[in-house]
Amino acid sequence: MLVAAAVCPCPPLLVPEVAAGAAPELDAARAACTDAIGVLAASRPERLVVVGPAEQQDRGPHAQGARGSFRGFGVDLDVRLGEAPADAGADTGEATERLLPVSLAVAGWLLGRTEWSAAPLEGLGVGEPLAPERCIQVGGEIAARADRVALLVMGDASACRTLKAPGYLDERAAGFDADVARALAAADVAALKALDAELAQELKAAGRAPWQVLAGAADGAGLRGELLFDDAPYGVGYLVAAWS
Repeated sequence: MLVAAAVCPCPPLLVPEVAAGAAPELDAARAACTDAIGVLAASRPERLVVVGPAEQQDRGPHAQGARGSFRGFGVDLDVRLGEAPADAGADTGEATERLLPVSLAVAGWLLGRTEWSAAPLEGLGVGEPLAPERCIQVGGEIAARADRVALLVMGDASACRTLKAPGYLDERAAGFDADVARALAAADVAALKALDAELAQELKAAGRAPWQVLAGAADGAGLRGELLFDDAPYGVGYLVAAWS
């Protein structure tokens, strides 16, 4: 059963080494992410599952200790998705040999920053085309893995909030993001399930599939939500929430 969830954005700029001189601009977002992960630890989970958007080659499971890298962003920085298990040998399997998708690499950085040790963990990369029904099904399967499951859900809202945004300005973006923010604040499972996948794709909202995995996992769990951060500093919606 799902006992807690944290929702965080996943821009590489959350990592100060990547943001460089602009790092202070996301200090509030980083602090909110730290608070949300604290809610996960306080829930005393038996297992943490980290879910984030991924390109086709990076989809599927990623084991604890899998490596991620920010070298593609000009920074000589590698991270791990939690500490590698003590019994992990030289051959840790295909899931750990693949590099983490960027979203899970950011999650790995956040977890390392908070020194996560509350429970074993695993990662799951999901693709934007994954249908809502399948996302919801996957979430239900995750919640059934243990009596106390926590989720760290990575994903950005629309990328079309301003003229300089990656997706340019789309007048529908602010309303879409506001709907997601309300759903996260209220732990409104039905509202997340009802998100329009086609609209989300048009607005470049990479968090849609992970949010709907959360909806599937939280169905019937009776969790309460709190929105900790809501802003679009670069024309991209960044939302942080905690459910418990």
